[in-house]
Amino acid sequence: MRAAVSFIRSPLLVSPWLVKTGGERVTGAMEQTTPLSRDLVFIGGGHTHALVLHDWAMTPLAGVRVTVINPEPVAAYSGMLPGYIAGHYTRDALDIDLVRLCRRAGARLILGKAEAIDRSAKQITVPGRAPIGYDVASIDVGITSTLTDLPGFAEHGLPAKPLSRFARAWAAYRQGRDPAQIVVLGAGVAGAEVAMAMVHALRADGREHHVTLIDRGRAFAALPTRAAATLRRAVQDHGVRLIEGTTPARVTAEAVELDSGEEVAANLVVGAAGSNPYPWLQATGLTDAHGFLPVDPYLRTADTDLYAVGDCATLPDPRPKSGVYAVRQAPFLFANLRYALGRAGTRKPYRPQKDYLKLISLGRKTALGEKWGMSVTADRLWKLKDDIDEKFMSKLNQPVPAMVPARPAPKALGAEMPMLCGGCGSKLGQGALQAALGPGGAHDDAAILPGGQVISTDHLRAFVDDPALMARIALTHAMGDIWAMGARPQAALASLILPRQTPAMAERAAGELMTAAREAAAQIGVEIVGGHTTQGAELTIGFTVTGVAERPITLAGAQPGDDLVLTKPIGSGTLMAAAMQGRARGWDVAAAWEAMCQDQGEASRILSGAHAMTDVTGFGLLGHLRAMMEASGTGATVNLASVPLLPGALELAQAGIRSSLYAENAGADAPDDPRHALLFDPQTSGGLLAAVPDGAAVIEALKAAGYEAALIGRVMNEPGSITIT
Repeated sequence: MRAAVSFIRSPLLVSPWLVKTGGERVTGAMEQTTPLSRDLVFIGGGHTHALVLHDWAMTPLAGVRVTVINPEPVAAYSGMLPGYIAGHYTRDALDIDLVRLCRRAGARLILGKAEAIDRSAKQITVPGRAPIGYDVASIDVGITSTLTDLPGFAEHGLPAKPLSRFARAWAAYRQGRDPAQIVVLGAGVAGAEVAMAMVHALRADGREHHVTLIDRGRAFAALPTRAAATLRRAVQDHGVRLIEGTTPARVTAEAVELDSGEEVAANLVVGAAGSNPYPWLQATGLTDAHGFLPVDPYLRTADTDLYAVGDCATLPDPRPKSGVYAVRQAPFLFANLRYALGRAGTRKPYRPQKDYLKLISLGRKTALGEKWGMSVTADRLWKLKDDIDEKFMSKLNQPVPAMVPARPAPKALGAEMPMLCGGCGSKLGQGALQAALGPGGAHDDAAILPGGQVISTDHLRAFVDDPALMARIALTHAMGDIWAMGARPQAALASLILPRQTPAMAERAAGELMTAAREAAAQIGVEIVGGHTTQGAELTIGFTVTGVAERPITLAGAQPGDDLVLTKPIGSGTLMAAAMQGRARGWDVAAAWEAMCQDQGEASRILSGAHAMTDVTGFGLLGHLRAMMEASGTGATVNLASVPLLPGALELAQAGIRSSLYAENAGADAPDDPRHALLFDPQTSGGLLAAVPDGAAVIEALKAAGYEAALIGRVMNEPGSITIT
């Protein structure tokens, strides 16, 4: 069967994804990595953790499985936030791309928010998935500036931290055209930077604005007198109204009410005064009276298997909450984690400096510098700050280095092959598969058994290091063959190849994987009734699936005049290839993961009246369309501009990035046009492609059900002809 047959690579062949996984550089095709024996988990993608991951990529520790848990695929850098607000930086410049950084470090990235730690079981709770086990863990989740004691703030206010949420909200606010009425609560350094940056941006937008900075005490009291006076003048020069010695009493949808009785009109209220720990940390039993995590000089909490850094931690010699200290903790955390996990090197105590150079952004491209009570304002200080920040970010966001053998080796003729992609990009091409299956023309997605039962199997070489996410994608992908036949899912068998690891770690990985698979199966309406496991060099997940169809829909049956409907955007092969090289944006990769997890059950039901149907996977959109047209004895036209694309796919295709299966899909006449080239891009867990008599009505129903569906062309009475318009 055409798409139902999948050839698994030998588990002895090492994946290019594993260049440094387990701490060993691959030196030959048959060399395996050290078995995994210890789990290191980073909770949060803060500055310290980001720098440790950078160092880990350079000097990994063999046998350690590294996991990063973060709510988003990026982490905003606090040092560049005022510049982003002012419009000096783009959002991409602001973000540490954790997808790219984790790829370089050989770490698996889990997108989710940690909510609890069971110290006795050594497990971390992330909603919606099985607990994540650890041997050693580090916490770097930052703080929140939510003003929990201010009535109405939770409903109508916007905390400046967490930074990513604030950055999104500010970008949306700038799209408005109504007069900006902004109140910033907290006249410290952060509040002043935010207020002046907002004024600068709104002036550049030509938008009417009124910005007020409010503090219950004296503004800028933490700064020396001279620096505070300079900052006060800068705030006033920007036209910011400063209210001191007044406590906000309530936040409403239209104003901030002060205890003096005054109401300050506001359609945006920003909290910049809070430095509050996340409440879930208190349940660990490790926090102080303020909810922060006290640490010793080695950055360990009272539980020596748990470390804490950045703003969520309190040092033995307490310091203000500042990214400077977080950055300087990184080499000490790196050394101490390596010692804890493998007795590698020695422990190193962190002793924070007494003072540091504070560079405060003043809206425009100028900055106030302060240290040891001395201060100066100059454009060149902003340039200095910009250079420091740019260097910091370029180090963290650099591409994934190419896999280079540690020692040269002679190769047989033809042995030079491109790096192999994961997912459907690693499969055999259409020609090789047809030759292996023998004569008989195009083969349907699943085999039709007596009684209307259909059966198929599919396996995926992992391209995501999170086993739970990979399990959901693999199951959805395998079920595509059942949905493409118009069948109702019935049962599934799992087939797993896990990387070599200790029994305890294998149990953790299999538990995460199968919990996710069972939950995904339950949502689909299918039961996982069994399976098999083995160990190899890399993660491979497969499912054999069955379904029942009253009227199986095959490749044959498309009729001239039918509309061609596609239920998902394409481009996943290009995005995953770019992710392997560290050239895809984290947000775009995460969007592709989400698309691959979207099941096609409801789409299959809506398309139950299709004359012919298939799912778009390894052979690309044109390959699967060609098979349908050959089986139906028809031709087709495809409107190139109507084919939906995943975010970032076209940009990457324009940069020349292709999946390793692309060349075989496209053949000798590969198109020069990037959008056209994406029609040959191998898809993993792609959408359904159906020939239907009334495409407009079907598209309306699919979109109402949540699918990014499109009418992409029409079936023609021209056998064997496919025209791109």
